[in-house]
This record gives sequence, structure tokens and C-alpha cells, in this order.
Amino acid sequence: MAKPCNLPRSATHLTEIPNCTSTSMNYRPRSQLSVKSSWNSDSGQTRVASRVAKLGQKWREYQGIKNWEGLLDPLDDGLRHEILRYGDFVEAAYRSFEFDTSSADYATCKYSKNSMLERCGLGGSGYKVTKNLHATCGVQLPGWINRVPSCTSVNSTWIGYVAVCNDEEEIARLGRRDVVIAFRGTATCLEWIENLRATLTSIPNDVAPESKRAMVQKGFLSMYTSATTTCPSLRDMVREEISSVIDKYGDEPLSVTITGHSLGAALATLTAYDITSTFERSPMVTVVSFGGPRVGNRNFRSQLENSGTRILRIVNSTDVITKVPGFLADDSNDMTNRGIPVAGLPEWLQKRVAESQWFRYADIGKELRLSSDASPYLTKSDFATCHDLKTYLHLVDGFVSSTCPFRTKAKRLLAGTKHEKQQIFVR
Repeated sequence: MAKPCNLPRSATHLTEIPNCTSTSMNYRPRSQLSVKSSWNSDSGQTRVASRVAKLGQKWREYQGIKNWEGLLDPLDDGLRHEILRYGDFVEAAYRSFEFDTSSADYATCKYSKNSMLERCGLGGSGYKVTKNLHATCGVQLPGWINRVPSCTSVNSTWIGYVAVCNDEEEIARLGRRDVVIAFRGTATCLEWIENLRATLTSIPNDVAPESKRAMVQKGFLSMYTSATTTCPSLRDMVREEISSVIDKYGDEPLSVTITGHSLGAALATLTAYDITSTFERSPMVTVVSFGGPRVGNRNFRSQLENSGTRILRIVNSTDVITKVPGFLADDSNDMTNRGIPVAGLPEWLQKRVAESQWFRYADIGKELRLSSDASPYLTKSDFATCHDLKTYLHLVDGFVSSTCPFRTKAKRLLAGTKHEKQQIFVR
């Protein structure tokens, strides 16, 4: 069993973990504690992290202007606070989504824009929701799908929101006006189908030679660009809102922070690319992603880096989702199947697939690598637990450095019922 490091408690974090603050290592064994579902939780609300000192000019470093050099190992406590704060906005996206397939409001937002953050425990965050965001699945379903329950054929779903910081005290603390775009993870049948469309496809309007073309996962791009006669594409909704934000606040210090979990992490990366490539006066754009899958190839990564977009990927080394889709092409052009090989394929065919440009992915952004194995409060070998957003926030709160992976005084509570734990698989 992992033993946490006995370090002083930070004052910037949240819910207490019972019986784990003693220097005598009086903590609960793994088998007695499970992860509470990151949505559908009536037992408590997400809490706003206690305010820390003004960020001043350091906010640019926390947003990645220096690629987070010197801030990740050991993890800077101010950056820890910011990561957890953005994680709470993602948590709010899960809490606001209607998961009940029997409800007439299935796959919509349960709350109004004016009440959403308050209903999710973020009423004191200083932000106001300005735009609801919807994503449309572009897969073509067979005609017989009409005979199955309607919940399986919901094309356009509420995927997240845009919130703008409008509290003067919080703006002063942050050092700028911040705009948050938050995305939830996979929730519907069609979204799962889009996740499985793992071949790489060229980004629209990319006129570079084929060998230099930026390519992204087909299903993720489909969800970002597809529309219906009644619902604009996620891309168009984002562009409209960011254009409005730039027109209104472009003359003051401004940042756009895009955050998401799982599928939401992938959409966050595509959104960042779209904003920086569309707007000449784009503010500083940063992605803080949790448990995200791979999104694109090396050319896509290069274009993101050249645009000035900063991406901080929070990765749990025991989370399978962060290792898919496709095969990973490293910087030396050698292929490695650090992804999950297709079961049953002969070795020669796996090699052929790996060499194809349609499956050659690249990890994108700066990585903060954590591990469920470092926490004494988590069960081992549980796919759902390893991928759950609450696990990620728990690990961020506990991580100190590569030599001290978990501190005794971490305060993010993990609890929940067996039923809730099973629901995590819908992510």
C-alpha cells in the first residue's frame, strides 16, 4: 500500500479526507473508499476553492506562457489551485447535464444560465455563464434505429458552456478577465460511436501538402463541426461567442481557458485550435484537460504550438483512455504501439496499421503525469475509478513531486456508493 508523504497542509484546497491528516499515517485502506460519481450527486456540491493571494503577473506562467517550466515537479501550489478551480467548472458541466434517459429533457442542461453555477456550488466563483454549447454527432444511422428507444438517436446534446469572469475582485486577483469554456465527457450512445471513429482526417481548409497536413480524430472533428437544421455546430457557437467576448473585452487583459474531461478534453483541444486559427486578435488561449484521449498527429501539434496555444494535459498513468486512439508516433519518426493494439490482429497487420498516416497520433501539450497507485485512498485496477474526474482532482490535490507522489494532508474527499461507481462507465 502506498504511504503518503507527511508534508504541511496547503490552505488552498477543499473537502477534508477523514483520518488522513495524522503524522502517524492513520489513513483508510484502499478497500474502504471508492470514488464518488462526478455527476448526479445530491449529497454535496462542488465547492469554490478558497481564494489565494493575487496572482499578479504570475498568471501568465500559470496559463503556460513558459510552458509551465519549473511549476510541475514539484507542483507549484498556486498552479495546483488553478487546476482544481478549472476542474470544478468541468464538474459543473457534469452536474448540469440531464442523464436520465426517461426524462423529456434528456441530454439537455438541467439549469438556466443564471442559476447553473450557483446550483453546482460555484456561485462564489465570480463567473457568469454567457452561452450554452451543444455538440452534434455526424454519424449516419441506419433506418431501423427508429425502432429502438429514442435516447439512442439523440443527435444534438448539451456539451458544456462559456462563462466570463465579471467580478471585479476576482478579476483583480486573477490579474485579467478570464473566459472559461468547459466541456463534459461522453454521455450518449452516439457520442460513444463518434469516440470509436478513430481514423485521422484532415482539418477542413488545410491546404498544406499531404505530408505536412494537420489531421485529427474523425469522430471528434465530426462532433465539433456537425450541425442540424435546428442546432448550429459547436464550432459556430464557439466562434460567435468568442467574437462577442473579443469585441467587448479585447482592450483589457484577457485569457481564454478551455477545460474538459475525456471527450471534453478532446473537444477542448479542437476548440483551442479553432480559436487561435480563426481570430487575428485572439487572446491568450490555454487548455487544461483531464483524462483526454489523443486528438491529432504531429502536424496538428506543430500548428497548435506555432499558434501560441498552451495545453496542460493532466494524465493518470493507469487510465487507459489517455493511451488511445491509434498508435503513437514519437519525435524520432519511429513507431511504437504504446496504444492499445487491436486484439486478434496478426503482428504484420498491426505494423501495417501503425505505419499508416490514418492512425499515427501524437501526444499534444505539456503533461502532468499522476498515478492512482500513489494514493492510499483508491482501489487498484479499476478502469472506471482511474478515469473518473473526481479521481483526477483527488490526485492533483495530493501530488507533490515525482519523489513524493502523495501528501498526507490532501483534502479532496473521495466517497460514494457502489451504484454511483457503476455509472462512471457512461463517461
